[in-house]
Formats: sequence, C-alpha cells, structure tokens
Amino acid sequence: MSVAAVIPTLNEEACIAKAIDAARASGVDEVIVADGGSTDATIAIAEARGARVITGERMRARQLNRGAQAASASAIVFVHADTLLPLGAARAIEDALRSHVFGGFRLKFAESDPQLRVAETMINLRTALTKSPWGDQAQFIARKPFLAKGGFREIPIMEDYELAVRMKRSGPTVIVPLHVITSGRRFLEKGLWKTAAINWRIITQYRLGGDPEALAKIYRG
Repeated sequence: MSVAAVIPTLNEEACIAKAIDAARASGVDEVIVADGGSTDATIAIAEARGARVITGERMRARQLNRGAQAASASAIVFVHADTLLPLGAARAIEDALRSHVFGGFRLKFAESDPQLRVAETMINLRTALTKSPWGDQAQFIARKPFLAKGGFREIPIMEDYELAVRMKRSGPTVIVPLHVITSGRRFLEKGLWKTAAINWRIITQYRLGGDPEALAKIYRG
C-alpha cells in the first residue's frame, strides 16, 4: 500500500515547508498541496520542497477532494498546513487500513501554553471514546473507497466531522497511537472555553440541520 499526503492551503507560507518536510519524513510516497488561490509564497515554497501543487477554487473540502483525485497512492492522509505528521505515520496508516476503513491520530499542540495541555487532553479523550477523529488529527482512508463514497461533502465547514461520522457508519474506525503536532493558535486567540463552546455550538446546530454557511460565519466570527 502507498500513501499520499494531501495538504490544503491558502496563504500558508509561514508553515507549509515544515508540513511538507514532516510528511516526507513520515514515509509518505507523495505530497500533494491543494491550493485555493494563495497570493503569498505558498505555491513557490511547496514546489521548491518537491510537492505536487494542484490549484483551483477555494474551499477546503473541494481542495481536499481535488488532491485525492490527483493522487496516485492507494491511501490518503489529509493534513492541515499547520500540522506535522509524526515519524512512522505512513507505516501506521498502512497497518491500520488493513482492518479499518478510516482513522486519524492523537493530537498535541505545538505551543507550550498550559491551557493547550487541557485542550489536547479533552480532544484525545473525546476521540478515544468516539473513534471519530477530526481534520486537525490527520484523517486517513483508502483512496478508492473515499472517492466511491463521494469524498468530502463540499460545504464551508464541518466537512471533516461529516466524513468521520459517515465513515464510522460504514465500518470500523481507529485512532493510531501516534501524535500529530498542530497549532493551537485558535485556542490561544479566543481562549480555551470560548473556543470549546463555539465548537460544540456549531456541532450541535449542524446535527440539528443548521446551514453550513451560517455555521461558518459563527466559526469565523
């Protein structure tokens, strides 16, 4: 089994090089950067790092789908531009997908702030209980079933949550006991409890049939 890392970007020049380097070091066979119209040096940096760059309409879900369609590997791991895959991630994905349909990783935040230790503990506990990793936990899946099942739902927010719930209904899911390292900038900017409250408000409204466009405005606001 081969693994492709698909990284969606929009003006991520500050972190894309590290994300690509970590993906390469993790053992993946190809790195695809799915750009949504960056106006900074993101594309130039990605190309210089040896990634294949796919450009097109912005919206993370659409960018992720384009990247998966362009990949030649048999499995895909979706990696946020501010997230670093751990060493051995590709092998762990290959092993996991022999008996599971979908999975993700445990999470650590890059920053040392104490409130982030609380946040990552909460996230990892939630994921251990639900077996439904979200986008910042580097979701992975075999490419053909992913495309056959329609890929990500092309909505402006909650595409990662929707995929996790849908895949859990289709077969066994797994959380690999390795940690991705990601940025806690949103928690630091808005505060731990405010961020958690916003997230769960959006999840609740989404499950009740809320409009993703309206929910995206709440998230950004």
